[in-house]
Amino acid sequence: MTLAASVVLGGPAYAAGAITGASGSELDKTLQELEKSYDGRIGAVGIDLGTGKTVGYRAGERFPFNSMFKVFACAAVLRKARTSDPGLMNRVVRWKPAEMAELTGNSPETTEYTDTGMTPAQLCRAGITKSDGFAGNTLLKQIGGPRGLTEFFRTIGDRTSRLDRTEPTLTEWKPGEERDTTTPAAAAQTFAKLTTGKTLHSRDRARLVGWLKASLTGANRIRAGLPKDWMVGDKTGTGGASNYGTANDVAIVWPPESNAPIILSVFTNRNLDDTPHDDKVIASTATALVKALGRL
Repeated sequence: MTLAASVVLGGPAYAAGAITGASGSELDKTLQELEKSYDGRIGAVGIDLGTGKTVGYRAGERFPFNSMFKVFACAAVLRKARTSDPGLMNRVVRWKPAEMAELTGNSPETTEYTDTGMTPAQLCRAGITKSDGFAGNTLLKQIGGPRGLTEFFRTIGDRTSRLDRTEPTLTEWKPGEERDTTTPAAAAQTFAKLTTGKTLHSRDRARLVGWLKASLTGANRIRAGLPKDWMVGDKTGTGGASNYGTANDVAIVWPPESNAPIILSVFTNRNLDDTPHDDKVIASTATALVKALGRL
């Protein structure tokens, strides 16, 4: 299987080659053992944008987006503002308390702004840094809903990722479900384009990466599996125990004194329903990916 990801870092193109990790590789062995102890499934991809080396495990299998969709929705809003709707990012969006009451779950920041509304820029910050659910749904409205995000994926070359529902129903997942899913390979490729490529204007790209670096939800996931002096920007997603314990994380990572970052995507689910997710599995998978890339 191949991952065709071509991104630009200050000029020269870095192309990710074939995903290594054929049966019997050290990465395969490590993650197979981790799956057994975890009693679940792991999907993961690592791309070294400096060397083009790409490694993966279950790279083409589908997993649910969960709240990870919010970083891609923000990218779509940023591009819309840049290309067809000037001023969108600073335009106040208002809603009624009854609209928020329909959404149960994590909306810590938008709840505080019900009386005043928020701009898409503020909603992106809340959606990425705090995984605010109402912020995610409100951002989707700016781009035509879940279908609009799917169309955005298609316009930038992602033929795999899809969004079909909004929060909180998009987290409802069971094995075989294709709605609101992506693959580790597609997520990593698209995330690389948005954070390091030319898909977004340089200012918008920098803004998106800034929100990712400020994320508060991923301390125990990919970040926990890397050395403390590595810089990380990430977006998590969690489906909860009632959805086979699904949990994921996608990150852009800068090792010290590196000329190019690393992209990591990790997705997990339990084999049995009503079982909680395990952040340590995601952290351990991140470590294994970086080792497979030769960075540890």
